[in-house]
Amino acid sequence: MKKIFKFTTNFYGIATLSFLFWMIFIDSNNIVNQFKLSHKLNQLEDQKEFYQERKQKIQADRKELMNNPELLEKFAREKYFMKKKTEDLYVIVKE
Repeated sequence: MKKIFKFTTNFYGIATLSFLFWMIFIDSNNIVNQFKLSHKLNQLEDQKEFYQERKQKIQADRKELMNNPELLEKFAREKYFMKKKTEDLYVIVKE
């Protein structure tokens, strides 16, 4: 107990404890903020991987769609309700 008391009355001991307290709790780059930023970085990297995979899939689908006129026509009819001039279009809405 005397060693702890002696350490805390020493100028260097007080300066060291003050510095550690400042860096851990008060500073803008404290441990809590660093942990939160690290967690956020991991989430963003996961999202980046997801969107890159999705982008590759969409590019492959687009390439396939542009090379096949029958598939392009089917896509236009289903997604954008396009029709030929001689056709009638009926849209059935599911409730």
